[in-house]
Amino acid sequence: MSSAQHTQAPPAALEGLRVLDLSGPMGNYAGKLFADMGADVILVEPPGGSALRREPPFIGDVPGIERSLNFAYQNTSKRGICLDLETSSGQHLLRLLAAKADLVIETAPPGWMAARGLGFDDLAQARPQIVVASITPFGQTGPYAQMAATDLVGLAMGGLLYMGGYRDVAPTQAHGDQAFKCAAMYGAVAAMLAVTHAEQGGGGQHVDISMQESVTLALENAAQTFDLEGTVRQRPLAEQRFAGYGLFECKDGYIFLGSRGIGNSPAWSRSLQWFKDEGMEGVERLYGPEWSDLAYLKSDEARDVFGELFMRWSRRHTKAWLYGEGQKRLIPLAPVSTPADLLENPQLQARGHFVPFTHPLLETAARMPGAPYVLSGTPWRVSRPAPRLGEHTAEVLAEVGVSGAEAAQLFSMGVAA
Repeated sequence: MSSAQHTQAPPAALEGLRVLDLSGPMGNYAGKLFADMGADVILVEPPGGSALRREPPFIGDVPGIERSLNFAYQNTSKRGICLDLETSSGQHLLRLLAAKADLVIETAPPGWMAARGLGFDDLAQARPQIVVASITPFGQTGPYAQMAATDLVGLAMGGLLYMGGYRDVAPTQAHGDQAFKCAAMYGAVAAMLAVTHAEQGGGGQHVDISMQESVTLALENAAQTFDLEGTVRQRPLAEQRFAGYGLFECKDGYIFLGSRGIGNSPAWSRSLQWFKDEGMEGVERLYGPEWSDLAYLKSDEARDVFGELFMRWSRRHTKAWLYGEGQKRLIPLAPVSTPADLLENPQLQARGHFVPFTHPLLETAARMPGAPYVLSGTPWRVSRPAPRLGEHTAEVLAEVGVSGAEAAQLFSMGVAA
């Protein structure tokens, strides 16, 4: 976007807010949420760059600190600086930056920041209204507080891994660092609440976000089911739960069909009429009193009969056709979308969900997911690509009174880059 276009654009929702993002893979997405809503988010990386820069996939499948697509996506709209926080000079510079910031997001082990004079109490001395959001695997307190954790560990310790996959195989990890994303999203919400409280005169505070607790909140009603019924929720069986309900193959992939429920479901009668209208071979086998008996619906015989008849017919049709016809007839049916399907999905296209993704190493813009919400007066937008390592260090240091000569000396000492 040109400067002229940006000037004419309406203000973003968080314009005027300044955020220091010291986080890595567990928290960079939280910073992105603020940055794409207009906050001035400054990504503070250690020498050598964030660990996220080393995570695949890479542009052209070639590793490199400027080639990680994961890093590029999670750090859009941010400015980037490089500081060595293990040095007293680096710590001093961060305190200067924090004195003009509203929020700090960090993912260091509990006590790491305080040991370097960068904890909430230290930063609040110069900026009483500052908010420090600490996103860690298990929170700042408790017997696990100092334990490290990957995304997989977060899913396991939060209980969500137990629910992933099917009962007859080992638990399956959901793709895409979902535990990290849970922690980052809950962290962003909690941090925004604390910033709002500070802006209303309530003062700053330390926000303690636990990845384990964030993941536990994703268990839906598993805890209530045990509390009320004494039943431990299980992963589903890989096969259909009962006839007429589950995943089924079609011509170009899979659909989910929920036409058969307990009792005389209206969707079941509508489905039978659909199958009859389409001339499904053997549809008469689905009529009879046994198809209203839940015990029979759960039997291997019922599942096999329905699966054989339905898939012999569904494999001749695309998931788009099946979805469209199912919707017309008020039958619960949905396509199982692949990433390629999502890019061409007419609903997502109509709402402009996928936005251009630019990168210095890409000759043409790609596409990436935008925001799942639309603000009519203060729109979401990507203001710049993710920063190169240390791209804005001199610029940001100048904003806190560091002269060009001082910056050059810091660069030569390795304190900044």
